[in-house]
Amino acid sequence: MSITVHEAISASPWIARQAPASAAQWIERAEEVAAILATDAVERDRAQVVPHAEVQLLKDSGLVTLLGPAKFGGGAQSWETAYRVIREVASGDGSIGQLLGYHYLWAWAVRLVGTEEQIAAVEELYTTNRFFFGGAVNPRDNDLTVVDEGETILFNGRKTFSTGSKISDLTVLEGLLEGTDTHVFAIVPTTQDGIRFHDDWDNLGQRLTESGGVTITDVRVDWAGAAGFVNKKFTPLTYGTLNLPTIQLVFANFYLGIAQGGLKTATAYTRAKTRAWPYGGDNKATAGEEWYILDGYGRLQSALWAAEELANSAGAEISALLHAPREQLTAEQRGHAAVRIAAVKQLATDISLEVGTRIFELTGARATAASVGLDLYWRNARTHSLHDPVSYKRREVGAYTLLGEIPEPSWYT
Repeated sequence: MSITVHEAISASPWIARQAPASAAQWIERAEEVAAILATDAVERDRAQVVPHAEVQLLKDSGLVTLLGPAKFGGGAQSWETAYRVIREVASGDGSIGQLLGYHYLWAWAVRLVGTEEQIAAVEELYTTNRFFFGGAVNPRDNDLTVVDEGETILFNGRKTFSTGSKISDLTVLEGLLEGTDTHVFAIVPTTQDGIRFHDDWDNLGQRLTESGGVTITDVRVDWAGAAGFVNKKFTPLTYGTLNLPTIQLVFANFYLGIAQGGLKTATAYTRAKTRAWPYGGDNKATAGEEWYILDGYGRLQSALWAAEELANSAGAEISALLHAPREQLTAEQRGHAAVRIAAVKQLATDISLEVGTRIFELTGARATAASVGLDLYWRNARTHSLHDPVSYKRREVGAYTLLGEIPEPSWYT
């Protein structure tokens, strides 16, 4: 029997059960969460209520601490598993899959650039409390201004997008230290007077990601909280540039999850309601016997399986780098992972959009009813896949194939 998000929170189905102990069990847990989310995904998308309940579901299920250290109560799992979990959750609700994926990246951000002391403190804080992360980091906007005030720094500015921050416990801020070209990251409590959300996220898809704008006013952080800084100096590592390929693969995996969800919903509709076409000269008794329907689903499933396998392979590659000693990462290792992820990103974009479009041809005219909600999958895939032009991902793969060039680290590669 299916239950809704609010019913799952009230029933607390995981309280009496042991936490998952293996990657396979964590993926099963994600499948359970996805099934709950899928029950009323269309209705929640239309209502566009701030997803406090959905985030609580992620907390109650333990998924928010999947990457957290075991000694603090975390799952101690790898990024390879995290990517699979993101995909599963997104198959139930693309918005919540995105929120979880961004949370994982921001929870890992302290490992990317922080000191050992900062890593220990942040991971204990968020894992012990099952805190949820958001981030006010959008490279296309002007950076927040960071002013050195002696023992503290002061963040000020505005960001157009701040995914998840409104429903988060902790927010990652990023800004430019005044008078320099030095970027500063810091993790701050979300609930404070200096962080004001604009409540202006009203886009075509991914409507429950709370990705609207934010204004930061006089948010003060001790220099000790500036990630990676020692005596106001930052020493960069190649490892720190893994943030972009890591999150690009987050994107690809929730695109694949959206495609999975669309295919699952469409095939269920076809089995239950789609009628065979009676005017083709080779008339069939049921839609399941129609050659063009079988051909269509076969094409979509084959392409999705192929993209998922490439995503799994790329996920294993970058996961190994993310969990290895930070000082050992080379530019070549980083570049190879980035180009493989660029390949996944383009395939995931293509198949998620194709599924979102073709399922209407395979379900029939009556499936366009608003109550069916098949438009959700195309809207979600179309909205986020415009995050950065997929053509540049194809160019990166082309430059690697033809010229042997690996992508240079940037805010988008």
